[in-house]
Amino acid sequence: MGHITCTVYFSSFEQAPMYVAVMTYLGFGIVTLFGYLRDFLRAVGLEKCHVAQERVEQKDFIPLYQDFENFYTRNLYMRVRDNWNRPVCSLPGPVFDLMERVSDDYNWTFRLTGRTIHNVINMGSYNYLGFAENNADFLKTVAEKTQHYGVGVCSTRKEIGNLSIHEELEQLVANFIGVESSMIFGMGFATNSMNIPALVGKGCLILSDELNHTSLILGARLSGATIRVFKHNNMHSLEKMLREAICSGQPRTHRPWRKILIMVEGVYSMEGSVVRLPEIIALKKKYKAYLYLDEAHSIGAVGPTGRGVTELFDVDPADVDVMMGTFTKSFGAAGGYIAGKKELVEYLRSHSHSAVYASAMSPPVTEQIIRAMKCIMGKDGSTEGIRRIRQLAENTRYFRARLKEMGFIIYGNNDSPVVPILLYMPGKVVAFAREMLTRKIGVVVVGFPATAITEARARFCLSAAHTRDMLNQVHTQTHTHTHTAKLTNISVLVEYFSPEQNTQHSESCFHSAPLV
Repeated sequence: MGHITCTVYFSSFEQAPMYVAVMTYLGFGIVTLFGYLRDFLRAVGLEKCHVAQERVEQKDFIPLYQDFENFYTRNLYMRVRDNWNRPVCSLPGPVFDLMERVSDDYNWTFRLTGRTIHNVINMGSYNYLGFAENNADFLKTVAEKTQHYGVGVCSTRKEIGNLSIHEELEQLVANFIGVESSMIFGMGFATNSMNIPALVGKGCLILSDELNHTSLILGARLSGATIRVFKHNNMHSLEKMLREAICSGQPRTHRPWRKILIMVEGVYSMEGSVVRLPEIIALKKKYKAYLYLDEAHSIGAVGPTGRGVTELFDVDPADVDVMMGTFTKSFGAAGGYIAGKKELVEYLRSHSHSAVYASAMSPPVTEQIIRAMKCIMGKDGSTEGIRRIRQLAENTRYFRARLKEMGFIIYGNNDSPVVPILLYMPGKVVAFAREMLTRKIGVVVVGFPATAITEARARFCLSAAHTRDMLNQVHTQTHTHTHTAKLTNISVLVEYFSPEQNTQHSESCFHSAPLV
């Protein structure tokens, strides 16, 4: 286990040269200055204003929505938003089709051309095991359950929406993860945001990794608990906060915290890094804290049999107090789960807003999760599930190794199917997404404020459904574009602040108190 742990812990976070950071700040500085200039031109009537305006009769009202985010959306994001929300018109599998759209007013509005961009390699979906599929043979049981139950429940599980397949899935999840009990929810985001407030509240302390997902952050804020953030995967930072919390207690009164809850993710979706789980478990036992583990991106995707980071590190799932995961990624469906001790789950059934008020999970979605999980566990009588897990691991290691050989700066862990490639400069992010689409490769690009201002990136997501030829094509085109394109950061930034004309732009050019 020592060797495995050492290997898994390693995550690459190579720093860019200083001149790259300088050019990135310069680029954002230029577009910000031109944004203020263009706002002035709009104010004096020299440039048409496309953004929504306050009604004349409300001109003396305090604006409902006016801050830097509005400025950023209007002057920066709007000019490059053709790189997001692209309309997909086929199964979003390893390849997909896109409806071509163009803009006559620099992305304020779009219109469809009627043409379709076929067979675009999908490098952006979280379809880790390829269960987002339309193979009739694989989906036979889903079709049967849809005919039997219909597509909607129209009630909460507390009322008349508790179906037998819901209870079957909960028992299956508990068996799969290796815990006493589990509970399913219809929405992955709400699984975090609506359950955390049921577990902690005023007088409690949450220690949250600085790179945690928004759903964890929202749940922590809604709980009313005190929140302190520790550096990403930094055990010294976490232990320092735990020690201070135990020694000092609550502010002003210095009374002991009612509970201390550590919140982390299994695989971090923007960095591709893996949680240092054994060390965190050791700390939580040492300081008598609780551990909340979000396995949205790790369940099904990592570990020899897809059972997530607990299996990857060979730790006892019982050492994790709250195990959370989603079905939207590796299982090709929707929703999420909370798993752990039976007392925890029974408490949430009556105290979680998501459990009491939300509509029950759709029957076909439930059956899709059941059939995918049975496939992974081998309960369908085949070895297809384990084949997909091994194929994903092989694709992940191969793809990361090739990018490193080419000299790219990539973040994360070698076992992570999330592969961020650093582009840094805002102009390059825009050009990369557009140019990759012209080469029939669909990628997700991310920049400030979703990342640090100097760490804009493209994020590749690997799938077991990707073939070696697909990955080689992505490698080739990524290398070709980033090394031969004549677009510099400054020249591409012209796109942000050039005057709005009727020029068409086409996408095809692209602690010891009880927890509950």
